[in-house]
Formats: sequence, C-alpha cells, structure tokens
Amino acid sequence: MKTIISAVAAAAIAGLLSTAAQAESLILYTSQPNEDAQATVDAFEAANPGVEVEWVREGTTKIVAKLMAEIEAGNPAADVLLIADTVTMERLKEAGHLMPYKSPEAAAYDAALFDADGAYYSTKMITTGIIYNAAAAMKPTGWQDLAKPEAKGLVTMPSPLTSGAALIHAQTLTEIDGLGWDYYRALAENGATAAGGNGGVLKAVATGEKAYGMVVDFMAIREKAKGAPVEFVFPAEGVSAVTEPVAILKTTKNAEAAKKFVDFLLSKEGQKLASKMGYIPARNGVALPQGFPARETIKVLPVDAAAAVKNAEADLKTFSGVFGTN
Repeated sequence: MKTIISAVAAAAIAGLLSTAAQAESLILYTSQPNEDAQATVDAFEAANPGVEVEWVREGTTKIVAKLMAEIEAGNPAADVLLIADTVTMERLKEAGHLMPYKSPEAAAYDAALFDADGAYYSTKMITTGIIYNAAAAMKPTGWQDLAKPEAKGLVTMPSPLTSGAALIHAQTLTEIDGLGWDYYRALAENGATAAGGNGGVLKAVATGEKAYGMVVDFMAIREKAKGAPVEFVFPAEGVSAVTEPVAILKTTKNAEAAKKFVDFLLSKEGQKLASKMGYIPARNGVALPQGFPARETIKVLPVDAAAAVKNAEADLKTFSGVFGTN
C-alpha cells in the first residue's frame, strides 16, 4: 500500500514539475499608461493561462533608451516591445533589433498598418486632430482654419521636441499638398504656440486659456464625456496617426510566447479591448469607442516611416526655426 501511495505521490510531483517546466514567461516593455498596460496583460494572461507576463512601463523615449542600454551591455531583458509609434520601430528594425514574424491575424489589417517583413504591427490608431473650447466663436473644420485671423493668438500645440506624436504629426502635415512647412510658418505668424505635450494642450483649451489646439483624439473625447467644455474635430484634410505598434525582440528567449502576445493584440478579442480602452482599433471590422464618428469618415494621412526616421533631425531643426523653440 505504501508503495502504491509513494508511486502516486511521485507521479503527482512529476506532473507538477512537468507543468512548471512547460509554463511560459514573457517580459514586456511598454509605453502604455499603467492602467492600460495592466488591462492588456490581464486580458492576455486570461486568454493564455500558460503564459505569465512581467511588464515594465516608461514613455517611449525612456523605454527605448533602457532597451538600447541593455542591448549594448549584451543583456537585453525584454521579449516584446509595445510603444507609441512606427517611426521608432522602423529605427529599431533598421538596426537589426527586431525579429520578423508573420502573424496570421495580419490578414484582417490594411497593409499600411504593419511592416511588410513582419517586424512590427500596429495595434490601434491614435490620431491628432483639432480640439476647441465650446465657447469659441469659430468652429473649425479643417487645419487651415487655425491659421485664419479669427484664431490669431488662440492656438496651441504640443512640441515635436517633447512629443513623438507631435513630430509625426508635423512630418505628416508637411508632406500634404497645400500645407507643408508654409502652413506651420502661417501658424507661427498667427501667434500659435508650441510647447510641452498633449496634456498641456488639453488643459489650455479646456480652461479657456486658448480657444484651439492640436491634440490626440482620445484625450479630448474622454474629457468631453466627463463634462469638459471641449469639442474634437477630425479635419477634412485628414489626420496623422500613431499606431502603438508591437514587435518581438530578436534576442527574445521566449519566441513562442512572444508570438502568442502579438497574435492576441491583433485578434478580435485584443482589438475589442483597445476599443474598450477608448482607442480606434487598427483591425478592420471592430467597432470604435463611444464618442467617435464612423471609421470610414476618418481620413488617416499616410506617413513613410523610413523617410520619417531619415528626416527626423532636419524636421526638428526646421520646426525649432519656425517657432523659435529650443
């Protein structure tokens, strides 16, 4: 009898050890807000009970600097990277730090929303449009309205020197016929200011310090839902977008778990989570959050990530020259 019990116990222990050995782990570096990052990890782990995720959160610039320092030291910790923009991902791809992966979920996405080699995939769209105070006399519908005499001295925007989304926004608009750097010069001549990030723009317009601004969509739409006296416009000419791409690091020691994470974010379930958080899902066929117009009415302007990487330093210098910023 003791022999039988011992055999059963041994088998149970062996089974537990086998299960532990099979458990997968993953380290995520992300620039998501803490609440969003935790919700993302919780949902992924619920859908993949065999995988445990440890996550580290900083802004894109800081988290990438941390990653690069680890790479240079020969000991990168991250398996997966989930950050703000494709321009930064393109820079990492060109440096050979990303692992190509062809996700089966990509079939539900527009080709412009992921790297052709599978190095990174957009997980949502965060556009920059126009915010205005509900008491403002002019109700803008397009970018050119911000350069009109009615908006003189009443416009503010985040600085590309501070905000990655603002840099991509400037790089996007300056490639559009009828806008270009002449548009930014017209804004500066009209008294527009450029400083800080999107949060400062939101505060300035909501308090009435400024009447108009350029800001990321979800901030304005969330605040309006909370009762702030603001309106948000998707300009007729189109909007720029950052897409919070996900990528697997070439140095990952947990490739299979990393692939599961990418597939989850791109899946219908993962995209419904993005919408629940208040973002425009990148996947076709997933409903937008409450407060957003129909997706087909939002014109997203193209941006060439490789060209944006190449031109970033020159574009920052040009912007600084136009607005006299440091």
